[in-house]
Amino acid sequence: MSPEVTYYLCAIIAVTLSGLAKGGFSGIGALAMPVMVLGVDPVRGAAIMLPILILQDAVSVWAFRRSWDSSVLRAMLPGMAIGVGLGYLFAAQVSEKAVLGAVGGISLVFGLQRLWSERGGAVVLPSNSPAWVGTLFGVASGFTSQIAHAGAPPFQMWVLPKRLPRDVLVGTTAIAFAVMNWIKVPAYAALGQFTRANLLATALLVPVAFAATLVGVVLVRRVDPARFYTIIYALMVLLGLKLVIDALL
Repeated sequence: MSPEVTYYLCAIIAVTLSGLAKGGFSGIGALAMPVMVLGVDPVRGAAIMLPILILQDAVSVWAFRRSWDSSVLRAMLPGMAIGVGLGYLFAAQVSEKAVLGAVGGISLVFGLQRLWSERGGAVVLPSNSPAWVGTLFGVASGFTSQIAHAGAPPFQMWVLPKRLPRDVLVGTTAIAFAVMNWIKVPAYAALGQFTRANLLATALLVPVAFAATLVGVVLVRRVDPARFYTIIYALMVLLGLKLVIDALL
């Protein structure tokens, strides 16, 4: 396939995965960037997806605007801002291959961690761990989100042990990532990624993202989640390994 066809194919698949994640298949959105970078350089790919994520965040925040935990946000948002800054410095100072390797490494580690968790293994933090621990996990979330839009795993590792009510958890997550995605806007602007070509590519993909979100809402009630997630996480491991190898060659 030509590079242009490869790009559009990878972009459509990536945005579809992101939309399905927003529609209820939580976790599979982390596969979007590893797929995206098969067709375009990682910084440009992340910049193309960022406005789409912001639009999707707006829907989630509106839906759960009355259900959120302020203590989680106070602990994590400062760390997220620091992590985004560190991710920006990393992307600005290193080569494209290094960023590609970082995307692959994040995908590989996350996929292995989730497969391990599916088999009963887990790293469980105390439910009452202090706020500064949440800030540190916020830094990790911000960094991985800036590099690969994959900030959910560090966020969940600190928040899930608190066993928040479902709507409060969803609302808190929606607000945290909506704020963090807006924090990422100046970083990508400083990297020179909000070009006319990139914004046009985003505009073309928006309908795909919203259609995939609606499909996710329907499918999440009909698909066996255990088998589905196992396949997704195995693909993350394979793609992550490929990207790391490509970055080293």
